[in-house]
Amino acid sequence: MLMSKIRAAVFGRETSLSCLLLGALTASTLSAHATPEPKVDERPNILVILADDLGYSDIASYGSEISTPNLDQLAHSGLRFSNYHTSASCAPTRAMLLSGVDSHRAGVANISEALTPAQAHSPFYRGTLNHNVVTIATLLRDAGYNTSMAGKWHLGYEDPSLLPINRGFEQTLTMPFSGGDNWTQQAYVPHYEKTLWFENGEEITIPDDFYSSKFIVDKTIAQLENNRLDQRKKNQPFFSYVSFQAVHIPVQAPKAFTEKYVGTYKDGWDALRLARQQAVKDLGLLPAEAPMKRMPTTASWEALSEEEQRYNDKRMAVYAGMVDAMDHHIGRLIQYLKATNQHDNTVIIFTSDNGAEASDPKDMSAFTPLMYKMLGYNDDYDTLGERYSYNTIGINFASAAASPLGHYKFHSGEGGMRVPLIISGPQLADTLQGKISHSKAFVKDLAPTILALANTRHPGTQFQGRTIEPNTGKNLLPIITAHADSVYSGDDIIAYEIGGNAALIKGDFKIALNRGGANDNRWHLYNITQDPGETRPLETIEPFVFSDLLSEYEKYARENGVIQVPQDYQQSAQIARNGVKAKVKNLINHPITLLMIAVLTIVTVRRRLMTRRPMKK
Repeated sequence: MLMSKIRAAVFGRETSLSCLLLGALTASTLSAHATPEPKVDERPNILVILADDLGYSDIASYGSEISTPNLDQLAHSGLRFSNYHTSASCAPTRAMLLSGVDSHRAGVANISEALTPAQAHSPFYRGTLNHNVVTIATLLRDAGYNTSMAGKWHLGYEDPSLLPINRGFEQTLTMPFSGGDNWTQQAYVPHYEKTLWFENGEEITIPDDFYSSKFIVDKTIAQLENNRLDQRKKNQPFFSYVSFQAVHIPVQAPKAFTEKYVGTYKDGWDALRLARQQAVKDLGLLPAEAPMKRMPTTASWEALSEEEQRYNDKRMAVYAGMVDAMDHHIGRLIQYLKATNQHDNTVIIFTSDNGAEASDPKDMSAFTPLMYKMLGYNDDYDTLGERYSYNTIGINFASAAASPLGHYKFHSGEGGMRVPLIISGPQLADTLQGKISHSKAFVKDLAPTILALANTRHPGTQFQGRTIEPNTGKNLLPIITAHADSVYSGDDIIAYEIGGNAALIKGDFKIALNRGGANDNRWHLYNITQDPGETRPLETIEPFVFSDLLSEYEKYARENGVIQVPQDYQQSAQIARNGVKAKVKNLINHPITLLMIAVLTIVTVRRRLMTRRPMKK
């Protein structure tokens, strides 16, 4: 029965009678030659599930219309955080999650694809996880945990020492880039020649039936099963880091998942934003009286033609299908844990790296759509989201995905920084199951929380004879065990900067600076407890609070090596510029290009020699 349940979880179907008999025979043979079992380590397993670019209200337990039954069950048995913040971009968040160190001091102040030339020379702006930090995977491995990761990494790969297999993870499946295609290994941006995948540090080719969410969960289950069957490891707890590509661009989903939502968004982004605003309030995640502003970047749905509305409805339907598919495969992983009697002793942490992605290649430049065609993509309606299709939800639906918050990925508005966080497991107090915590929490806090769950200490500033950055996050375990309502005092701060956009939170207040586009490039003050939508600037009403928070930010910027960006800097534009440079470099270095250059050089030299040679009389 156990073997049947495991295979059902892995393959999604029951095994045959012969398989059951084989399982029974194997179990009987093993029991006949059993040796004394080593003592079981009773510390909890820890499973961290990270979605990519998932907005605040993108799952049902946070107000979404998208079907996410497995995450909903996790919320029902766990604790939801309504006031959890991350960096507004993926790599900085990942660096802080795995180290408990500010992203600047960890070397990942911005994603490598968006660095300016001036920033690229700073140790704080490498775009890769520095060796001045020790990962929680390393500490947990050294403390007796089986450690594994599967999915997106985005913290460095060209130097093998940066790969997760060399950062504390014993088993790894790694996609090292900012994103990748969900069906093939084609590059989704011109920065890369193709989407690379590594298994335990060695490059691999993905299978023909590849879909990213399925593949990542398949490999996660295989890693955990390897531990379970290994006599040396079977009684040790595991730390598993599962990092999805969903719902990063290109937004892609199996057709069956997309079709469930076609027509759901026919009333447009404003209607969706309002519906989610009400759902979020009905759930008690945000105050019932909290206002919601309409982002100035949001276009008029009514001004679109019928065909344009139909197309945009399907764009969002693919996005919903991608979230739904991710939830489906999370369900397979949870079912595997239940089938192998590991679930009840597993702490599961689910969150997102930042808010919804608003970038749309069509809005970047007239050249960009041509570039994506050169990469092998189309945007045809009939196959939208399927193989070779490049889909995004754009700035309008991204605003709805963050509802009722303002802004989205890359920006310091709440919609870029505030995302779901669910924690479930045996350490959670029974009185908190299905409840909501309104305590502040920051991505740096997950590292010390995970170490506390594993009864493991961070070494401070010295590790194995070298100086490292100390862990500066806060342990959330007192909240999880119902020993405290909050671990933040009124004087504690949460600070952040990326690409010139910045924020600092202290008490109920937050200052935010957003640059470029429709933003005014000025600091504003908000009370995000009463006004999480950031609709009422308070800098003239609360000048002393405003001044205090500005002073705190200036101190943070000095201590963490923040480098100002040029006045005309825009994250998406810098990514595009760096991408064009990378594409040109790739073309120049391509063997065919080099051969063509060599041939042209030879032809040119011969012509010049011929013109210089004196003619015979």
